[in-house]
This record gives sequence, C-alpha cells and structure tokens, in this order.
Amino acid sequence: MSDTQNVVSPDGIAPKMRDRFPSAFTILFALIVIVAGLTWIVPAGQYDRVTNEALGKDTPVPGTYQTVDSAPQNIFDILRAPIAGFYDPANYAANAIDVSLFVLIIGGFLGVVNRTGAIDNGISAAMVRMKGREKWMIPILMALFAVGGTTYGMAEETLAFYAILIPVMIAAGYDAVTGVAVILLGAGIGVLGSTINPFATTIASNAAGIPFTDGLTLRLTILAAGWLICVAFVMRYGARVKADPSRSIVADRRADNERHFRGAATDTPSDMTGRQKLVLVLFAATFGVMIWGVALQEWWMAEMSMLFIGTSLVIGTVAWIGEKPFVEAFLSGARDLLGVALIIGLARGIVVVMDAGRITDTILNSSEQAIMGTSEVIFINGMYWIEVAMSFLVPSTSGLAVLSMPILAPVSDFAGVDRSLAVTAYQSASGIVNLITPTSAVVVGALAIGRIPYNRWLRFIAPLLLVLSILSMAILSLGTFL
Repeated sequence: MSDTQNVVSPDGIAPKMRDRFPSAFTILFALIVIVAGLTWIVPAGQYDRVTNEALGKDTPVPGTYQTVDSAPQNIFDILRAPIAGFYDPANYAANAIDVSLFVLIIGGFLGVVNRTGAIDNGISAAMVRMKGREKWMIPILMALFAVGGTTYGMAEETLAFYAILIPVMIAAGYDAVTGVAVILLGAGIGVLGSTINPFATTIASNAAGIPFTDGLTLRLTILAAGWLICVAFVMRYGARVKADPSRSIVADRRADNERHFRGAATDTPSDMTGRQKLVLVLFAATFGVMIWGVALQEWWMAEMSMLFIGTSLVIGTVAWIGEKPFVEAFLSGARDLLGVALIIGLARGIVVVMDAGRITDTILNSSEQAIMGTSEVIFINGMYWIEVAMSFLVPSTSGLAVLSMPILAPVSDFAGVDRSLAVTAYQSASGIVNLITPTSAVVVGALAIGRIPYNRWLRFIAPLLLVLSILSMAILSLGTFL
C-alpha cells in the first residue's frame, strides 16, 4: 500500500473512504428518482392562476386550491427529465440550455486567454506585489459580489469568475474552497439580504401587493450582519489553510488542483509582453461590460455569450496565436467545462419532474394550512422554514416568489404580520438554501468548476448555515414587534 493511501486528513477520514460519497451526477439523478417517486404518493393538486400584468407571469389565486388527476412520473419520464432540463418547450422556466451554453463559451474564452500566457504571468506578478496582504482580497471581493447580489441578483453570471479567482487564491496560499466561497458566499449573502434585487425583492413585493421599499431597514440589517459573518468565516478558514495546508477540506487534492488551476505557472513572474498586457486589459474590460450589460441593459445568457465569443476573437487576434491554435484552445477550454454544462441540465431535470407530477401546489397548500392560526413570532418563523423547504424544490428566486407570495402574503394578514416581513422571510430562506441546494445550477456549477465534492462543501458550510439561520430568525422575530 502506498503512502498516499495511508494518508488521513484532519477530519479523520481517509481520502479513498471519503471519496466513496457519490458524485454530483449520481446525487442529482437520485433526486430525480425520489421526486418521481413522490408523484405516486403525494396527491396532485393546483391553484387557479391569473395573469399578473406587473410581473408578466401567471400567479396562483389564494383559496382556489383543488385536487386534480394525478400524473405519476414513470421510468420514461425519469430518463427524459435530464433532457427536458436542458430544453422543454412546455416548461421554459426550467430550461438550462442557455446557462449550459454560456458555461461552454466561458470555457472556450478562458482557453484562448490561457493560451496567451497573460493570466499566468499576471497572477504571479500580482502575488509578488501583494505579498503579506493577500488576506484583504477576501473582504474586498466578497463586498463586490455582495453588491451584485443585493442590487441585481448576481447568480448565474458568477460562473464566469470561478475559473479566474480560484487560481489566484491557490497562488496566494489558500485552496479551491476559499476561491469558491468568496464568490458563492459573497454573491449569496447579497441575495439573502436583497435590497433592490429585481429578481427577488421586487418580484416578491409586487406579488405580495406592496412597495419593494417596505421592510428595507430589516433587509439592510440582515445584509450587513450576514456579510460580516461570512467574511469572518471565510477569512478564518483561509488563514487556517494558509498556515497548515493539510487542514484544507480538499487537502488530498492539493497537488492535482495546483496542476489543474495553475498549470506551469510559477511564483516568479516573467516579463510581460505588450500584447499580454493588452490581453489583460481586454480580459478585465470584458467582465466590466458583462456586469454593465446585465445590470443596466437587461442582458442575459445570449448577450453574455455573444460578448465572450467576440472578445475571444479579439484576444486571439491581438495575441496573434494563429487560427488553428485559437480553435484548439477554444475547444480545449470548452471541453474542460463540459461536465459543468451537463450537470446544470441534470439539476434542472428535478424541477421538470416535480412540475409534471403536479405536486408543487399540493406542497404549498399543505404549508399554508400548517401555519394558519399561530402567533406572530411562530407564524413568521414557520413561514421562513416553509420557504426553506420550497426553495429546495424551486431554486429560482423569481419562480419561488411568483409561486409562494400570492398565497402566503395574504395569509400573513390573518396572523397580524406585515406583508413586508413575509417578503423578507421568503428572500432570506431562498438566499440561504441557494448556498447549498443541488437543484441550483449556480451551486452545482460552482462546485464542479472548483472540483469540490458536494459532501465536503456541506461539511465546510454547515456551521455558517446554522449561524445565518439563527440571524435571520432573530431579525424576523424582532420584526414582529416593530
């Protein structure tokens, strides 16, 4: 037996024993099977729906729930679900083809940029200049991503940043988990504490029939306190890993991750050519244009994909890498993220099965009945946990808002709870679940890019989830007295 096989990590679990945990593909397919099984057990039902012109979507009408003919999902539906997750004309909201294609194009773009050598030299030069001050990257970057999350719901577009930031964090002495946490937790806490996020706060408030500015003070409190907690959590973990790399939750993958994310890069930078400097300027400008387009021009996946294809061509021309090397680099980069693209479609397949089985409204109606007639504090905390459960089934923040708010917001009137507090409970619950749910393209995509097994991410983030849940429940409870 080799020395590698004898290694035991700080958590007391040998790598080979720990890696027996199923892959993300297996976990997601198992969830499809489980949800399909529930369609044979849970009664089918639905609410009547009307078109909400302000939202541009159909919303359920309170008090109209009724049982309908069941639609149990069989083996053929299960096998079709991953395909329908990519593209299903009957359920466009659950489609993942646009996100998956965007991921492949991002991979191609990064492949071209990496072929120029500009990234490797740029990272090495930055690490030399920041020697001893690397830790301040964490709060600064997490603040930037939190701003994106709280203002315009930055989520899928963060997938473009992982392959860039993870090598930087590894070069700084941290690990892949730190890089993923900076982005996923940074943007995630912004969404959890959304202030003017149109995909969470605005849609939910409109569905609840109130101005989106109602409850802003409590949401700002959650945002500020949550950001401080997340930054402290990541900085503590990062400092521990930097002092002792064996304490990383992916310590057994350290050498492999070094090769994958940094390649032949060294900590001693070579002199950058003028073309490489121009490539870095174009590289940074691309992400700036992407954020501008999403935040102000209503861009989505098609426009962002167009941007990265165009910039790939410009960078290939500026660096003068040649036609065949350009094509090879683009295809190689896309190939590296093919697994990420596939796993996103598989995750969306879960939503396809649940909707086709007509059990979503049944679950919502049961939740509504469970919290009616309770005290204000119990009601709002009960609503929080109902939204947590619903978020696992409906990972889309806007989709969950349109589904749950027209039903649960009016119910809050009977409990004497302000509707703005119901909106805050919804977005806090949705935000915390979307840090871990395997049905979210953002979560599974981020972990796939970072090469982090799902079970290890859960073990890493579990203490933080507990603290953030306590924070949310405490502030929601306080809100009932204000």
